[in-house]
Amino acid sequence: MHLLFLGDVVGRPGRDVVTEHLPRLREELRIDFVVVNGENAAAGFGITKKICDELFEAGADVISTGNHVWDQKEALHFIADEPRLLRPLNYPAGTPGKGVGLFEGRNGHQVLVINGMGQLFMHALDDPWALIEQELANAPLKQVADAIIVDFHAEATSEKMAMGHFVDGKASLCVGTHTHVPTADTMILPGGTAYQTDAGMCGSYDSVIGMDKTEPVNRFITKVNSSRLEVASGVGTLCGTFVEVDDQTGLARRCEPVRVGGLLTLAMPEV
Repeated sequence: MHLLFLGDVVGRPGRDVVTEHLPRLREELRIDFVVVNGENAAAGFGITKKICDELFEAGADVISTGNHVWDQKEALHFIADEPRLLRPLNYPAGTPGKGVGLFEGRNGHQVLVINGMGQLFMHALDDPWALIEQELANAPLKQVADAIIVDFHAEATSEKMAMGHFVDGKASLCVGTHTHVPTADTMILPGGTAYQTDAGMCGSYDSVIGMDKTEPVNRFITKVNSSRLEVASGVGTLCGTFVEVDDQTGLARRCEPVRVGGLLTLAMPEV
């Protein structure tokens, strides 16, 4: 089985590069299941139903999110009717939507997707460790799920790495999101789980993490917020992680970065 995870989609450049390249990547890489983190897809802040539909039409099977999931208030309403849109599972009880789901991929594969959010330098949410451990116990690899993807949306690289080791041997892929810069540590952990500290973003890298450079640079220099942040224009880069899963074990056989378009160096797995 082949999995593709795409990092945070940031604004129009991110949406454009995903809709341009994802249909082709699904075919060329023979992808069975795609997860896209869409929490910054609407002008850099949140996601709308229209954008969800665009990403699903482009080939996303599931859309994960993070701390910006509620920036577009309409998400509080439509998320209840769209099981393919996840929010971090460690939001308090009663929060709209779900943070985990079992979905069907190509050829009938059952894929469990877990969306968690870290605690270091982030909103104070419930304990992600116990909740993720419980979800993995509820749907074990090759007993309930053919593959398991964990999107851990976190600020600290140490917390992301710790989560990777925590789920090692129990998930097919544990990948970090939120910091928008693709890390060079794509690997398979000792227990067989594919891992990357951050998948990077789908957006313009002629920017400050997807935003027009002028205001962020000004804030660092003057310590004054002089205007609102705006999504950077320019050609986007699609960034993500490709995983080949062993159909017998549900664990990873290969894990490689994917980068297409824009300013970053091309990275394309051979299939």
